[in-house]
Amino acid sequence: MVALQPRLRRFAYGLSGSLDEADELVQCTYERALSRLDQWQTGTRLDSWLYRMLQNIWLNQLRAKRVRGEHLPSIDVDEQVGEESHQMETYMMLEHVRQNIRLLPEDQRVALLLVSVEGFSYKEAAEVLDVPVGTLTSRLSRGRLALMELMNTPTAVRQRKGLLAGRQDDSGVTP
Repeated sequence: MVALQPRLRRFAYGLSGSLDEADELVQCTYERALSRLDQWQTGTRLDSWLYRMLQNIWLNQLRAKRVRGEHLPSIDVDEQVGEESHQMETYMMLEHVRQNIRLLPEDQRVALLLVSVEGFSYKEAAEVLDVPVGTLTSRLSRGRLALMELMNTPTAVRQRKGLLAGRQDDSGVTP
């Protein structure tokens, strides 16, 4: 479990967009896993079990935040003083990608994070999400197309098209 921590933290950061929230998600995942260790089946993939658990905790937190009316703070690029020009451009592009990934429906965002960031095969990611490989492939395809559209569409145009507000995933959660 300890060896999986960096990967779980990266996945949690991809979901939450916050290092603090990512650390909290990983800690909650470990606590839940240890309290339910008897439910893990020997011979199955521990990482798949933990990723699924982390995702479920994240979804529960999203629902709770929606009820409380909380929202995630955005990262202010102006606070990044002293960076060299190239590093700043890289940071800004990465932040632009992160912000746009957060706009994707949850099912597409999770599929992209597992395959593109975590390096899971399609089969492995499908097992984590407990969906058929074809469903995962469809989510990836739609997610990639939507991300390309978001990356190439100015914010004002997205607001007019309604791409920024009210986008929901299958669970009814607005990212």
